[in-house]
Amino acid sequence: MAPAGVMAGAEELADQFLRLTKRYLPHVARLCLISTFLEDSLRMWLQWNDQRDYINGSWSCGVFLASLFVLTNMIGQLVGCVLVLARKFVPYACLGLFIIICLQTIVYNIIWDAKFLMRNMAVGGGLLLLLAESHSEGKSMFAGVPSVGHTSPRQYMQLGGRVLLILMFMTLLHFNASPFTIFQDFFGLTLIILVAIGFKTKVAALTLVLWLLIINVLQNAFWAVPSYRAMHDFLKYDFFQTLSVMGGLLLVVALGPGGVSMDEHKKKW
Repeated sequence: MAPAGVMAGAEELADQFLRLTKRYLPHVARLCLISTFLEDSLRMWLQWNDQRDYINGSWSCGVFLASLFVLTNMIGQLVGCVLVLARKFVPYACLGLFIIICLQTIVYNIIWDAKFLMRNMAVGGGLLLLLAESHSEGKSMFAGVPSVGHTSPRQYMQLGGRVLLILMFMTLLHFNASPFTIFQDFFGLTLIILVAIGFKTKVAALTLVLWLLIINVLQNAFWAVPSYRAMHDFLKYDFFQTLSVMGGLLLVVALGPGGVSMDEHKKKW
């Protein structure tokens, strides 16, 4: 079968998937997206002393301020997740969760670790897409007055969200001489470029979701590691961060790439 025929068949499958799941796909996407915050807030509760002592030891800020930081993280993430799932005050919830990402990036010295920094930014991209989903374009204009130009804040949010999401996949590229690795890197790089520019977006995003699902189960199987080992927490953290990025990609599928994309512009050709 010619490549064009394969792509047309893949697009038809993606359209069928969207038609069958359009009622609950956004709900699944939101749940996946906030999963890393839910897991982290639970970890703050279960490992309260360890988290407090780590903050105090790293910053010498005293037990009170360290405890206050852990408490703020735990409650802030829980409240943000509840608001997102309830679809209440979503912009404020997204802002709060984004602030927590920034605080954790600084406090846990993630800013100096390129891999973890890019993954945190990818989760931030998912929040930007969630904000785009909740953004009502009609409320941003005076009633009855057309907007000037063809783009809106929501469309730029979708573009920014797509671009940030691909940072997750940059951490999965290996760049070695193995034939399988070369194929995997080329395949993955092609897909993330398609998502970033918004071309064949539904097919590319769904393929990336499937790819991430396989990688997540195979490489981040924290349930197979005893809970007393440090690797257990590391793999769990990685698993839920990856799940959040999958949620962001599912939002891309549900919402579409937005106006600032090749898919939108090719309709005018």
